[in-house]
Amino acid sequence: QVQLVESGGGLVQPGGSLRLACTASGTTFSGYAMAWYRQAPTQKREPVAVISNTGWTTYANSVKGRFIVSRDNAKNTGNLQMNNLKPEDTAVYYCALGSLGSMDYWGQGTQVTVSS
Repeated sequence: QVQLVESGGGLVQPGGSLRLACTASGTTFSGYAMAWYRQAPTQKREPVAVISNTGWTTYANSVKGRFIVSRDNAKNTGNLQMNNLKPEDTAVYYCALGSLGSMDYWGQGTQVTVSS
C-alpha cells in the first residue's frame, strides 16, 4: 500500500520561508514523478511544482523564483522549499506520485498559512 506523508506546514509571516517534506512508503519512489499541489479555500486544487524521476523540474508561474522542488530517491523523500511567502500562498499543500501529467497517489495534505 502506497502512503505519502507530508510535513513542515505551519503559520509564517509574509516574506518568510517554510520547507515541506513528503515521505513515501510502499512503492519504488524513484520510478515516479513527484508533484506538489495546493488548494486554497473555495479554489480548485492546482499544481505548484513537479519533479520527474530524473530531476527535471517545472513550476507554476506564481511560484517561479520563490519555490524549489527537490527529491532524494535514496531516502524516498521529496521537499518543497518555499521562500518569500505571500498571503496568496495560503493553502493546503499535497504531495503526489505518478507520471508527468497524471498523479496516482496522494498525501493527506499539510496546511500552510501566510499571515501577519
